[in-house]
Amino acid sequence: MNTDTMSAAAVDPAFRPIAPGHIHRWGGARLLVAPFTGLHRAPFLSPAERRVVWALPVRRRAEWTAGRLLAKRLVADALAAPAEEVEVLPRDDGSPYVVVGGSPLPDVHVSISHTARHVAAALAPEAVGVDLCETASAAAVRRVADHVFSPGELARIGTGRPDALAGAWALKEAAVKADRTGVFGAAPRLVEILGLRPPVLGGRRRAMVWRAGDAVLALVLAHSPAPAGRAHPPWQHCVGAPCPAG
Repeated sequence: MNTDTMSAAAVDPAFRPIAPGHIHRWGGARLLVAPFTGLHRAPFLSPAERRVVWALPVRRRAEWTAGRLLAKRLVADALAAPAEEVEVLPRDDGSPYVVVGGSPLPDVHVSISHTARHVAAALAPEAVGVDLCETASAAAVRRVADHVFSPGELARIGTGRPDALAGAWALKEAAVKADRTGVFGAAPRLVEILGLRPPVLGGRRRAMVWRAGDAVLALVLAHSPAPAGRAHPPWQHCVGAPCPAG
């Protein structure tokens, strides 16, 4: 069968499904994914967040707002902070950072991703990246595969299944988000995919992949030890293994 013309297959059962709308915990991180529909109407935005969103192109405002809703919910849940005091603002490079009660929290890391149908956010006490990739995007991934994946990675991943390509792309994207680099250029080649089912990445990184509807969702944690004399936030737990809650 010509994989370029095949319709997007169901995501491989080897990728566990993740329930939308619930906060999941894995490896010390909190993760939340939800359908995009309606999310942009719900969140409270601070004056600083409103200035950011109104400066965006109209087509991006709803997705930006929806992602902040999920990230703010994770922060409020993890830190028991009033939701109206939580802000998720962009750094100069576009990556999000957390502010609570007007004070930036450098030890609380967030990442956000979205597709046309889903939005996801992750929160962790170490560098974190989250990414969603629809299986319908597999053909587009295949076209740029040689620029993002090494020959060895392509041999491990395979290019005949939309779910595998979507999962590999999501892993790369999540990893470069955790590194605060970009998916184009040399950076993705520095993150080697050693396995996809289960996901294994080179370097001091831990990863997991789930299916979320017609998309694949990847979470990457890039270990960054706390400076001497400063511990990670007290809500970190289950480091190095999946938590019972998922």
